[in-house]
Amino acid sequence: MEPVLSVRGLAKHFTMHTIDGREVTALRGVDLDVRAGEHVALAGTSGAGKSSLLRCVYRTYVPSAGHVWFRTAGGAVTDLAALPDAAVGDLRGHEIGYVSQFLRAEPRRAVLDIVARAGVGRGMDRAVARDAAAAALRRVGIAENLWAMHATVLSGGQKQRVNLAAGTISPPRLLLLDEPVSALDPANRESVLDMIADLEEAGVAVLSVFHDLDAMERLATRVVVLADGRVAAEGAPGDVLRDELEVAR
Repeated sequence: MEPVLSVRGLAKHFTMHTIDGREVTALRGVDLDVRAGEHVALAGTSGAGKSSLLRCVYRTYVPSAGHVWFRTAGGAVTDLAALPDAAVGDLRGHEIGYVSQFLRAEPRRAVLDIVARAGVGRGMDRAVARDAAAAALRRVGIAENLWAMHATVLSGGQKQRVNLAAGTISPPRLLLLDEPVSALDPANRESVLDMIADLEEAGVAVLSVFHDLDAMERLATRVVVLADGRVAAEGAPGDVLRDELEVAR
């Protein structure tokens, strides 16, 4: 099976203009693949480059060097690192999703509307999207009396669950997850982990960052350990040394 995502020689440097102009390197020639139905979890200590890698794939950051090859649903292969911003925006709307631990919603936008709009952005009919949004919100434990409220009044854990509901409605071809369960209580964490696990069966390619070792071992088909911006180890969760994962948690 051809990869949905192929990262080759990916590097990212930041220039600290507000300090002394020195350069900080976040990624140093990273290579990895993610296939349809595969969940690749990124492990590593703080500063290893995990979130920088996700942001380069999503093009929040423009890579300093290397390629981010993405295979579209139509079979075309395009380098996200070199695409114009407008073309990247089109792919984000339809085929690439990003779920972080923070919900960045428009002011005065109701919870149900946020999730439904994500479905419409991926090609769903508006009425179908609202029904699917309601089902997704129920699954992540957002009570119906909150659906008409503005997302800004929700707690951190509730915002995180709304974010995941929006990210998984009509699931994109590639989904990037950055600490999606960090603010959740045990009961809601379980329902969210179950929802993420279902993405494998739906054929979604998932690239994630977890500091939760249990979630990583439970969900990932493969773990890639980053250290100092490089791939230090990779393999099935059971095959990657336990002490490396303990450091990565």
